[in-house]
Amino acid sequence: MLKLENVSITFNKGTVNEKKALDNVSLTVEDGDFITVIGSNGAGKSTLMNAVSGTYEIDKGKIFLDDKNITRLKEYQRARFIGRLFQDPLRGTAPNMTIEENLGLAYSRGKRRSLNIGIKRKDLNLFREKLSELGLGLEDRMKTPVGLLSGGQRQALTLLMATIVTPKLLLLDEHTAALDPKTAAKVMEITEKIVKENNITTLMITHNVSNALAYGNRTIVLSQGRLAFALEGEQRKNMTVEGLMKLYSDNAGDAFTDKMLLD
Repeated sequence: MLKLENVSITFNKGTVNEKKALDNVSLTVEDGDFITVIGSNGAGKSTLMNAVSGTYEIDKGKIFLDDKNITRLKEYQRARFIGRLFQDPLRGTAPNMTIEENLGLAYSRGKRRSLNIGIKRKDLNLFREKLSELGLGLEDRMKTPVGLLSGGQRQALTLLMATIVTPKLLLLDEHTAALDPKTAAKVMEITEKIVKENNITTLMITHNVSNALAYGNRTIVLSQGRLAFALEGEQRKNMTVEGLMKLYSDNAGDAFTDKMLLD
């Protein structure tokens, strides 16, 4: 379970550019929740992810994961049990290393390193099996440098790397935004399959309102650094894109300003 208690972050304190990026945000994410996160540009979506992952230190508040206070843990310490994907497919992999070498690094996350060089045969068999489940033919290209993969293939591989050791929490920061619609749909299909099969607690930022309602079991909407409202259960199940837009306008006091949210 992830729990945020009155988390706040202010950028450029004491200057004319001071901005409250997160304003007393409190949120409880139950084990197995798949929460989609939407809001206009500057609403605080990525800042929320950065606060949870440890990229940004928070000004006040507390963050708990499985009842452990991780508020002051560094990003590299949290990376042992938090997986994360970014919008840019180039992030999260080593382009000059092969597919199997990248998976080997990911698979060793949180484990004691040994002096043995190379990847064990049983691990290679596991990698081949997991790659085949992606349905992209990557299991036959394990010696291929990752830099030669397409954006969609690379993002699917990054997703596998983030989950090959099941994380306590998975953060998806607009991980399909840079992909063409067909490839984005494929990556979302793979995402849903992996999250469901492993019951991974997940937070996913998206600029696609339809996806925000189609995937996961809860939707939260941020506005001006605050949690404007949340949708779940029957209300979410019966919600339309148009209804969500109106609900946002009524609760947040403004309208979505990013056109991508309307697509």
